[in-house]
Amino acid sequence: MTTANKGPRDDRWYLNIMAPNTKGDKFAWLDPTSIYINAEAFNDLLDDLLEDLKDVECDVVAGLDAMGFVLGAAIAARCGVGFLPIRKAGKLCVDTDKVSFGNYSGRTQDMEMRLPAFAPGTRVLLVDQWVETGGTMDGSVRLVERQKGVVAGMVAVAIEENERTNGYRATYPCVSAVVPGSRWQTECNSQTLSSFDTYNPESAFPQTKR
Repeated sequence: MTTANKGPRDDRWYLNIMAPNTKGDKFAWLDPTSIYINAEAFNDLLDDLLEDLKDVECDVVAGLDAMGFVLGAAIAARCGVGFLPIRKAGKLCVDTDKVSFGNYSGRTQDMEMRLPAFAPGTRVLLVDQWVETGGTMDGSVRLVERQKGVVAGMVAVAIEENERTNGYRATYPCVSAVVPGSRWQTECNSQTLSSFDTYNPESAFPQTKR
């Protein structure tokens, strides 16, 4: 299933159906999950990410708790590799390694990865839905490297620009649906989208089969 006109790579149509936060400052400022429920949007998103990942080799995809599970599992299936969940602390019923990190809201949290998760030298592609401060991604990097894995790259719908995330781009292959240098990147950095002015939830509704 493909969209007749996706729009240019730096202005994809599916970015317009992402939802603004309507529940206050305890939540992320934006919700991209409307992309996932729409089959055309989700497949177009995956097509773009996989095209940008064509030169990145990985042995396993690690998805970050929680919405990174959705995007990460889909990418793993497309790539033909396994999927590894990196979870918030207390969720796994096996031996784990744990690190603390500061999340986008400024709170300190713990995250865990099964122990052992992979053989030394395994190339791990880290996937999250959105990278804001980069704190969650930092914790994941530490977990992977403590088990002597190699971070193959990072993937998200968007990676906001700041000192930490700029460091990621300088160190690892980083792929996002929001293209650096685009007006979407500028708007993501300011944490508001012009598409919010005309946002319509029904634009993301999947078509029903009769």
